[in-house]
Amino acid sequence: MEWEDGKIRCRWANPRNGKYIHYHDEEWGIPVYDDSRLFEMLLLESFQAGLSWECVLNKREAFRLAFDGFDLKKVCGYDEEKIKSLTENPEIIRNKLKIRAAVNNANIFSRIQKEFHSFSDYLWHWTEGKVVYEKGRTCSDLSDKISSDLRKRGMKFVGTTIIYAYLQAVGVIYSHEEGCFLENKR
Repeated sequence: MEWEDGKIRCRWANPRNGKYIHYHDEEWGIPVYDDSRLFEMLLLESFQAGLSWECVLNKREAFRLAFDGFDLKKVCGYDEEKIKSLTENPEIIRNKLKIRAAVNNANIFSRIQKEFHSFSDYLWHWTEGKVVYEKGRTCSDLSDKISSDLRKRGMKFVGTTIIYAYLQAVGVIYSHEEGCFLENKR
């Protein structure tokens, strides 16, 4: 691929989309320990199911506005009126099942926070706080285990492929491709 700045990036990053380049270079694969950011990314990844990440990323700011800045307490309290308004918002992905899942998952996220002190502690306990380095996968034993646990707790749209993508996004799994300028940076 031809990159305007001459840097080589992972094949999935679209060189014509500035949001995607920024996401690849500044966010993807960097370990996240902040629960607010972990919640944002889990919500966004759940909307990716059946769609491209680029589609979700392009709507990220609209999601931020629609979901009250990804404020966990507010999302936990969404009622039928708010859910209806989200399903009518043309700026976001208006899938009713995914919107309901976002509210459901917010409440479970909150319960996990109480159980583990933070969602970050819950997430990172699976690897004993260590980053996993692997490439070329869409699921793993780790994503299988976390996905299974989240589903047992009642979360929706958290299959192993979605969770694997989530783990890559929040830096639990580091997967920059061979030749990418970030391959060996972290």
